[in-house]
Amino acid sequence: MTDVEHRSGADPFAGGAGDGTGGPQLVTDRDDRGYADIRSYAALGDGRTVALVARDGRIDWLPLPDLDSVPPFAALLDADEGGFLALEPAVPYRVTRRYLPSTAVLETTFHTADGVVRITDSLNTGLAGRLPWCELARRIDGVTGSVDLRATVAPGTLLNTASPWISDTVHGTVLRLDGITMAVRTLHDNGVDVTPRRIVAHYRTTPGSRHLLGLVSTNREPLHLPDPEDLDAGLTLTIDNWERWADSIHYDGPWQSTVIRSAIALKQLIYAPTGAVAAAATTSLPESLTTAKNWDYRFAWIRDAAFSLTALFQLGIREETHGAISWMLRVLRSQGHDISVLQALDGRLPDSEVTEFDVEGWRGHGPVVGGNRASDQLQLGVYGDLFNIVQLYVDNGNVLDDATGRLMTSIADQAADQWRRADAGIWELEDARHYTTSKLGCWQALTKAVHLGEIGQIPGPVDRWRFEADAISEWVADNCWSEKLDAYEFYPGSHELDASILLHAISGFDRGDRMRRTIDALVRDLGAGPHLYRFTGASDEEATFVACSFWLVAALVHTDQRDRARALMDELVGALNDVGLAAEMIDPTDDSFLGNFPQALSHLAIINAALTINSEHPSSVGGAQAG
Repeated sequence: MTDVEHRSGADPFAGGAGDGTGGPQLVTDRDDRGYADIRSYAALGDGRTVALVARDGRIDWLPLPDLDSVPPFAALLDADEGGFLALEPAVPYRVTRRYLPSTAVLETTFHTADGVVRITDSLNTGLAGRLPWCELARRIDGVTGSVDLRATVAPGTLLNTASPWISDTVHGTVLRLDGITMAVRTLHDNGVDVTPRRIVAHYRTTPGSRHLLGLVSTNREPLHLPDPEDLDAGLTLTIDNWERWADSIHYDGPWQSTVIRSAIALKQLIYAPTGAVAAAATTSLPESLTTAKNWDYRFAWIRDAAFSLTALFQLGIREETHGAISWMLRVLRSQGHDISVLQALDGRLPDSEVTEFDVEGWRGHGPVVGGNRASDQLQLGVYGDLFNIVQLYVDNGNVLDDATGRLMTSIADQAADQWRRADAGIWELEDARHYTTSKLGCWQALTKAVHLGEIGQIPGPVDRWRFEADAISEWVADNCWSEKLDAYEFYPGSHELDASILLHAISGFDRGDRMRRTIDALVRDLGAGPHLYRFTGASDEEATFVACSFWLVAALVHTDQRDRARALMDELVGALNDVGLAAEMIDPTDDSFLGNFPQALSHLAIINAALTINSEHPSSVGGAQAG
């Protein structure tokens, strides 16, 4: 339990707790505009959306009704008009916080000169899983002394596309914004003020007191108004639900709490109505502070879904993996031969149109966008990603239906035909090249197709697939090794490095001398402390890529460097934020976070690294390409 924040007044605790004894600390995370460090956020999730809570207790991100909706609370990207839900003491304070063990329920404890108060935050779930409405519960418990708190519920402008307004109804005040209807529910408040666009509630705690701030919402449908006591009971039920789910995780190795936290983070990114795995919970958090590299990650990439499902499957999590695999295969069958690398969370094939919103973005680093142009890219690695999770599913005692078998046969034939083409690569770059890891994605797909064909799970020309896999292996050996770099290069003749080659120590393509020499070159040329940049030149415009660093851990184990892997893992785990979450990137100069958050690819890479180190036979961990 660590940290945090107080934004005004002199420090009333000088010489007291927080002086290095492990007590609550005073840290300023917000700048003068009101933007908090990305590192300062914790995530709440209910299977349909995700809220981000800063260390001062303010929720700056909450899309409604769905994770990929335009958010009514988006101060994360628009400090002035984005909207937020604040809850903090009215006097200076220090903070400690943690997730309740084995849950996605956040506990923040505020320490003031006059007392201590504990806030427990949850996006509530019900007896049967997610609720048919969104229900945010913020439980307020008095611990010692007396603390005055102020809560502000201030919806924003849907990124400057609509205006919120207050509506009086027969059952009280509601907030309306486009088609969204919201109601604030309070328990034992000390007064509520209503203005044209926000609601402010006041609380005063005493030892053992219980209060609550709640928000319920629906979109273009009637709004259920639960009693505040029911929201509080729902929070307790949500804790139980998370604990039961976490009990299904089978892992008792090193970094256990980190692995469980990463699994919970991935669970929060699974869109329960369909089973789609979102790549991240946000859009437009910048990958670079010097170049406009802002993307919407609230989509389901086949790559990220396959990596995520591989990690969850190995932890013994069955329901989500079966549901997500079934969804992914169903979507692919509907697309026929034209496989898209990403889907909308509801299964639609997104077009290539991107909306740019008229807001400044996090700390002024725009643009803020909705949509993603990568949907029509050719990425050959997707074939290997897909076959990896299907083989893992089968090898763990499951069988494919006939339609899926025929689909996988068709995809294997595509990989056999298309591996010679240039593509956008794993990093979705604008220039089509013959990227080394793209070829190896096809090699991976074909070797796994051979395996599935030989055990009778898919029909097709096994001899042809084996022949083309061998041809790819020979092509990579002849064309993609650079004597100058003493490493596999980004693409033939580039004389550049690409950290994604580490995935093919994990896949089993090469775990020998060439891969060990490549690892040394990556650390030498792309390394920054324990971290790695994605490829040559990336350091000029972006931070290090979290997943790459954990791929390096797994690759070290696969190349018989387990002690080195353990030491690196310890360093990298220490770079997560105070509640164990990871963004897409870390600036190695100050450990600040960049990119969308929390990031599925980062957390599944963490899980796979720990599983690989803990395995007596790491060749069986992760199968092929797994984060």
